[in-house]
Amino acid sequence: MTELVEKMLSGDKQALARLITLVERESPEAPEILRAVYPHTGKALCVGVTGPPGGGKSTLVGRLTGIAREKGLKVGVLAVDPTSPFSGGAVLGDRIRMQQHFLDEGVFIRSMATRGSHGGLPRTAPSVIKLMDASGKDVILVETVGVGQTEIDVMETVDTVVVVLVPEAGDTIQTMKAGLMEIADVFAVNKADRPGADLVVADLMAMLHQKPKNEWWEVPIVATQATNDVGTRELYQHIEKHYEALKCSGRLSLKRQKQRRADLLHTIEDRITSQVLRLVESDGQLNAYLEKVEKGDLDPYSAAEEILSHGELVSWVEHWLRRVKGE
Repeated sequence: MTELVEKMLSGDKQALARLITLVERESPEAPEILRAVYPHTGKALCVGVTGPPGGGKSTLVGRLTGIAREKGLKVGVLAVDPTSPFSGGAVLGDRIRMQQHFLDEGVFIRSMATRGSHGGLPRTAPSVIKLMDASGKDVILVETVGVGQTEIDVMETVDTVVVVLVPEAGDTIQTMKAGLMEIADVFAVNKADRPGADLVVADLMAMLHQKPKNEWWEVPIVATQATNDVGTRELYQHIEKHYEALKCSGRLSLKRQKQRRADLLHTIEDRITSQVLRLVESDGQLNAYLEKVEKGDLDPYSAAEEILSHGELVSWVEHWLRRVKGE
């Protein structure tokens, strides 16, 4: 495992792909892998591209990748796809997406399935981003699945959020309902050659004027045509400007602190959940509650209260807390 991590740190794409697979599958080696790469993270600009389905996010990500490569930057792309109901994997594969970049040694593209996640990103996405970061990528583009109203996870994972909209009926209203107004650092009105694009831009400007996000950054709105490569360079410039504004204002370090805190809490939550499930399954009395709930003989709330008051479980939690405190 150490040799594989060293290869990845030196820029080996195959080693990176293998490590991502291990982390994505939450293999027993995953914590060891993440511990080894952690000191090498925090250098890449991470950009989330999100918004309702059908907005042309994949094409836009492809254009942004091309612009970054023109600047000599190494790019990682994490494309989140809906989970296949048959295989459990991503519906769209790496080779289908952004074929023009597939043979570029400076670009690494990975598709991930949502695997039941309702926040636009799979649970292991932050860990995959860390691996790309440690492998030497300068820019990491994260394209969310496009589920519309539950894409808030991306805000807690990346540095800059680009919300992509199209001039379709009701799209701006949907944006307000989805909470995307609150998470957007940059708006891209894609397919701007379609009728109604000017109206979408005007509506967004009015909404932003009524409710400005903050004093240090005025959210820009960029009209783009990703298929024709129109407006994409302007969009990239605004992404760079936002990143610089984050650094100059000191907010980038604060954002990274919050991300590290969230990583810790999520890791603790996952570990505790796994330990509790193992304990419940191995203990006859606790497992009996599980079987009663499955059969409908007992409601989940009463069962949870009984399980959480179980002596062995309480002892385990107390023991775990003592270990955390170093007692």
